[in-house]
Formats: sequence, structure tokens, C-alpha cells
Amino acid sequence: MVMVTGSAKKLIFVLIGSIFIGELLIHVALSTLPTLPNWIESLLDPTFLSIFCFPLLYFYVFLPMASHISEQNQTEIQLRVAAAAFETHDGIMVMDSNFSIMRVNRAFEQITGYSEAEVIGKNQRILQSGLHDQAFYEVIWKELLSKGIWNGELWDRSKCGDIYPKQCTITAVRNDKGETTQYVAVFTNIAERKKAENEIYNLAFYDVLTGLPNRRLLLDRLDVALSASGRTRQYGALLFLDLDNFKTLNDTLGNEYGDILLIEVASRLKFIIKEADTVARVGGDEFVVLLENISSSLEDASQKVEQIAEKIRVILTEPYRLNENIRHTSASIGLCLFYDHNELVDDLLMRADMASYQAKSTGRNKVCFYDPQLHQILGSQAELESDLRAALREGQLELYYQIQLDQYKNPIGAEALVRWIHPKLGMVFPVDFIPIAEESSLILEVGHWVLNAACQQIAKWSKVDQTCNLVLAVNISAQQFMQPDFVEKIASLLQKYSIKASRLKLELTESVVLDELESVVTKMHSLRDVLGVTLSLDDFGTGYSSLSYLKLLPLDQIKIDQSFVRDMTTNTSDAKMVKNIIKMAHNFGLNVIAEGVDNEAQLSLLKKYGCLSYQGYLFSRPIPIEKFELFLLKSPLISA
Repeated sequence: MVMVTGSAKKLIFVLIGSIFIGELLIHVALSTLPTLPNWIESLLDPTFLSIFCFPLLYFYVFLPMASHISEQNQTEIQLRVAAAAFETHDGIMVMDSNFSIMRVNRAFEQITGYSEAEVIGKNQRILQSGLHDQAFYEVIWKELLSKGIWNGELWDRSKCGDIYPKQCTITAVRNDKGETTQYVAVFTNIAERKKAENEIYNLAFYDVLTGLPNRRLLLDRLDVALSASGRTRQYGALLFLDLDNFKTLNDTLGNEYGDILLIEVASRLKFIIKEADTVARVGGDEFVVLLENISSSLEDASQKVEQIAEKIRVILTEPYRLNENIRHTSASIGLCLFYDHNELVDDLLMRADMASYQAKSTGRNKVCFYDPQLHQILGSQAELESDLRAALREGQLELYYQIQLDQYKNPIGAEALVRWIHPKLGMVFPVDFIPIAEESSLILEVGHWVLNAACQQIAKWSKVDQTCNLVLAVNISAQQFMQPDFVEKIASLLQKYSIKASRLKLELTESVVLDELESVVTKMHSLRDVLGVTLSLDDFGTGYSSLSYLKLLPLDQIKIDQSFVRDMTTNTSDAKMVKNIIKMAHNFGLNVIAEGVDNEAQLSLLKKYGCLSYQGYLFSRPIPIEKFELFLLKSPLISA
């Protein structure tokens, strides 16, 4: 089948019309002129006339007519396209040369809240939000005059009064003379896009919980502050805050309460710090304060920073209401000044962090300036860690024993305390190397060595009638206790040395037993009820919520922390605390032992309150096994 196009159809139509007209002319000529010359009759041949009339009709009649129809169709098509485009999802506003509104589309009505009737003839100023100054609109006007188009973001106000951002393009419409006759504005409400952008920015640069800048934004601002300090010659400062005992609170009360505390800390910091300065949360319980333009004098800047840090320290010690609970906390604060724009931001943060570590290691709830000697200290700690590894290999560790007695001053056992006999440094005490061991995970090896040595000593004592009933206490670190095979290791040691489990007492700190409480309680039941090991809660009273959790823990003994015993004869609050602990322990059917008993006055008060077991310098310092066994021979119970 042959398809005939529109153009071919037109030509066929013209050709047929030409033949028809030619025959009509012949008929008229023959009817009016009966006799014609032969040459004239030949000219009146229909075929010739068709060929002659066809071009004339096509070029002077049909082609102009077809062009007119085509132009009309094109105009109609363009109008239909323009009408469809006008009703797009973008708002469209047509204005005259004076910016009076001539026409708007339905999207305009939906975005602005105005109907077409309400805005026709009015100036576009009715949409302005008031957030832009005159200079902003002058820039738009200059762009339209010079380029004929402006594109950008601006804020407008809807009919109901809401201010919203929009992406807008304004185009000038010019006539043949180059004169602007209209302006067409096409715009989109970008409030949702702006919201999404802000959320992405906040996730990238702000802490989700507290709303404070995070570490990334802090580093950016610190970099800017360093550059500004170099120009203005003004000192700035970093304050590194590490909350004290936060992990214990978080573990005992739960993450929800820990989060509430962090939010409150952030609120207090924002309240006390100027708006121009920065408060950031850089870790779980770590905050950094960036202070700028403090002073051009080093001495004056140091004094001002110390005053601010002290205000922060005090405000953070005030009670916190965590739902139905009232809790206290504090912060160890490290300070570091900066002045030179050539400083590195990471170095400054490290210095402030080291200063906070120094504040924490000297008793917590303190403010410490960065000391360059800290570098040497940290260097010596790294060296000490290396030496400790060698000490474990070469047998440089040794157990010292501190006697524990009953109310009649008869020995009931001892606490095994590890000492390090360093080949160059001599005696190294646990306070100097245990923190290093905990940070490097060497504490697991040290802890295993202590347990093994203690079980060996219990085995030796068990063979002698005078010492077979002594109980030896061993301190257990959090990392050691949380090992999945800890119970199995204890069982293995008991079997290896064939000792009674009740002669081994494991001392656990509150922070240890309240970490993952459910699994810890299960492990404690296995140790005490299955193996028969004695369990004691060490440093009781220094943590959080001790009483509320005590009934859940399978314990044999509570050990009163020496900080309460030390001041109980001079501080009524400490005396009340000791008295209540003893009373509470008896109510739970638990034995009580007090450590740090250094004088008779303390001993007398403890006996009065009902504490019947003691440990302290009043009786003996920690001593090597040879001296300890000689000391035992002087005891009335042993000598008998």
C-alpha cells in the first residue's frame, strides 16, 4: 500500500483543479467563438491549459492560502504549549515594566496563598518578606538592566504571614525597539530543600544529642581562631572538660539518664560561655570550650581563663535532677593557651587533653594548666609500659601482704597487693603502673600473674595448721572480670593448686560489678554459689546508687572505703556514712571490713558502729611474705 503525504495530496488537488479550470475555459471559448484558427484551438487543448494554469494557481492562490493556514496552526500550537507551560508546578508571575502584576498561574496561588484577583494590578512588593535590604534589590535591578535576567534565592512572605525561601528567575521581555515591556518571574518554594540541607549540615557539624558543635566544626573554628589570633595578637584558650565518674552513673542508671546529664551539662556550659565563643562535645563525656580574644597579655589571659574555668568547675558540681533522681558530678578541666597562628589545631587539642588528664590523675574536680613537662611524663609512661612487659617476662613483680584482723586483733586473712621491683627505679607502686597497664591491656597479664601467685600462697598456707584458715583477698580489674572465660580461669586455678575456694576472696569495685549488671550477676553467682569463692565489694560508698543495687549482687562482704574511715573522727558526714553503711550491710546479712584504719580513735568508733573486721597502718603496712609470716607468729591466735 502506497502512503500519500500531505504535500503530495495538495499537489494532486491543485493539478486536478487546474485541469478542471482548463476544460471550463475551453468550453466557454468554444461556445462564444464557434470558429477559431487551428493554432488557437491547439492552445485551448485541456492538457496545455492545465500545464499553464497549474503554476499560476499554485503560486498565486493555493500556496498563499496554505501558508496562511499553516501559520495559523503554528500560532495555535504555540499558544497551547504556552498555556500548558504556564500551568506548571513552578509559580509564574507576569509583571509590567513598573513591576505591577498582570497575571499569575495556579502554582503562584498555591505557593503564596493569594488568588489571582487579589494581586492583579498590585506591585510585587506585597510579597516581600522584609528580610532583604534595599541593596539586595538594587543588585537584582542592575542585573535585569544589564543582562535582562536575574537568578537567585530570596525570602518572600505568603498571605498568611509565613516567610519562606524561594529559588527565583526574573526575565525581562523586550519589544523590537529593545524596550522592556514585561517581566516574567518563575519561582519555586525551596523550604523543604533548605530544611533538608540544614539537617545534613547539622548531622555533619553538630552533636545530635546536645546540639553543640562536634569535633569537626570545633577544628574548623579553632583553625579560624588561630589565624585571627595571629592578626590581632590576642591570646585564645582551649578548655578540655572530662566528666568525672560518668561511666559509673551511665552504667548504674542507664543510658537515658546519662543522656539527660550530658544535655544538662551542655546547657550549663552554653549559659556561662559568651555567644562569640564555642562550646563543643568531642566525645562521650568530653567537652571543649574555645575562648577567643582574651587578652594581649599572657599573665592577664592566664588569670581570666583560670577564672572562667573555675566558674565552669563550680557550676558543673551543682546537683542534677535526672527525672526522679538527684545526682552529683564534676569535671576535670585542662587549660591550654594559644597565640601563634603557626600552631597546629591537633597539637592544641592534645595539650588541653593532657592537662585534663593531669587534673583527673591528681584527684578529679580540678583545673590544670598544660605543662610542657607533661610530654616528658607521657614519654616516661611509654617507657614504663615497655619496662612492664619486660617485668612480666623476667619475674620482677612481687606480692606484698597487708593483714586483716577481727575485733580481737586476731588475723583472719590478708590483702595481696602487687609491687614491681624495677632494676633501675627500685620499688614501683601500683598507682604508678596499674593505670598504664589498664590503658595498654597489660592489666590482663598482671591480673593473671597476681591470681596465680595468690593461689600458690593459699596452697602453701593450707598445709600449715596455723594458717590453713586464712583468707587471701585479690583485687580484680574491670577488664579482667569482664573476660568471657574469667570463671573458667578461676576454676582452673583452684583445681591446679587444690585449694578451698572459700580461702580466695575476690575484691570487685562498684564500677566493675555494675557494668552490664545482668551478665555480671550471673558471673558472680557462678563464682560464689558454684565455685564457692568469697566476694567482696571494694571501695563501697564512692560510686552511685550503691544501696539500690546491693540487693541484686551475690556478695559476702562490703569493704568501707578508706576515704570515709580517714575523716570519720573529724567529719560528722563521713561518720554518718560509715554508720549507715555498716547498718545497711548487717540488714543484708553481709560482713563489713574497714580499710585505712590508722589510729585507735578510728578503731574505737568502728567497733561502736558494729564493724568487726579491719585493715590499716594501725596494724601493719603491706609487707613481703617473709616479714608477713613473721608478723603472724606474733599474733595471739597463731602463737596459740
